[in-house]
Amino acid sequence: MTTLKAAALDHIPLLPREDIEFLKMIQWNVNGTRFASLASLHIFNSSPLDPSQSLTWSHIKLYAIPTLPSSFSSCPPLKLLPPSSLQSLINTLFQSPLANHPMTTKRHHSMPTKRHRFLFVLIFLTVVYVYLPATFVSGDLPAFREAVEFRNGRECLPTEPVIHVAMTLDKTYLRGSVAGVYSVLRHASCPQNIVFHFISTHRRAEDLRRIITTTFPYLRFNLYRFDTNLVKDKISYSIRRALDEPLNYARIYLADLLPSSVRRIIYFDSDLIVVDDVAKLWAIDLGKHVLGAPEYCHANFTSYFTPRFWANRAFAASFKGRRACYFNTGVMVIDLKKWREGRYTERLVSWMRVQKRYRIYVLGSLPPFLLVFAGDVEGVEHRWNQHGLGGDNLEGLCRDLHPGPVSLLHWSGKGKPWLRLDSKRPCPLDSLWAPYDLFRHSSLSSDS
Repeated sequence: MTTLKAAALDHIPLLPREDIEFLKMIQWNVNGTRFASLASLHIFNSSPLDPSQSLTWSHIKLYAIPTLPSSFSSCPPLKLLPPSSLQSLINTLFQSPLANHPMTTKRHHSMPTKRHRFLFVLIFLTVVYVYLPATFVSGDLPAFREAVEFRNGRECLPTEPVIHVAMTLDKTYLRGSVAGVYSVLRHASCPQNIVFHFISTHRRAEDLRRIITTTFPYLRFNLYRFDTNLVKDKISYSIRRALDEPLNYARIYLADLLPSSVRRIIYFDSDLIVVDDVAKLWAIDLGKHVLGAPEYCHANFTSYFTPRFWANRAFAASFKGRRACYFNTGVMVIDLKKWREGRYTERLVSWMRVQKRYRIYVLGSLPPFLLVFAGDVEGVEHRWNQHGLGGDNLEGLCRDLHPGPVSLLHWSGKGKPWLRLDSKRPCPLDSLWAPYDLFRHSSLSSDS
């Protein structure tokens, strides 16, 4: 359960202890959303308030923040609550059953009007969230419907292996991540045996945790905070802006982020859906290899690097003795134990440093993986990465499926299905993604 506290400006005194004790006991419903008060209250005004003045909305500027630090000076505001929203809620409250509750009625008679209004402001701004709409709690993060619970079938024995799946979480791709998680669970034979490992930046980690918890209350997951400073000075301009985001490079650091007890991981991008039992992908034998992925040896491998790379004999020689083939890093099965033993994170990072100096590629985090692993990958059936459905990196045009069976649909490229669906200009295959979309549209915002 996530707690929000209102804080930060100056000088309105705290309510008396008896009123705080009173607030602890209040619960009510507004538009189907259950609210409850907090045990502690911290509200300040932007300027000293003349006792002879009436309390108006212009006097109070309040911010909602995830936690209440010991020093307000170190607390950056997360979301400015607009006066119109406050006034609207207060109007609703005075018309709610709470206003006529026997306990509140008795106290209201002895409470000045200014304190009366102030009390209700405090109640709203210091709520414990149950199903609070995301627009109040997380600012610009989307809200999602709660997913149904998927349970293990009778065939799932206690000895069944735990399947570990890693994904990133951020504002831009959150809708895709949620759809991806839902698709994995929906098609899994033993969904309760799956543990998700989410990677996010420090900035929105707790908001993202809340969204996952409320969308999938039963989900087994961990959330790790990725320090973007690890890569900020190693990223150079790519062909598409999304490829330059620090979180796009978090897959390089999975072995460092996840505990050593996690010895094997499936990594999924946030723009795909799984339409088969993920246990089949988990079960592939990596043999002596560190990494498994579908390979595409017909692709023009030279196009993934700049002419400067191929003109440098030392760089080009890095593929000597290998039958290097392209593979997409959005779907990988990784032996983390072998990765750690081989110090593969350091190998990838070293190529990022070379790129920063010599500009040898333009495709984000993919080329370092090709430089280190291409030609030394355990091949996985192509059905596990029907990629490229988002078109190329420039225009994002519609594409068809590759020939053959399908276990995973991947909208790699510029075009994303949720954006095209919202714009009313979807590609034909985007309709396959839509059933997994748990996004709470505005027309459904009052749904329970």
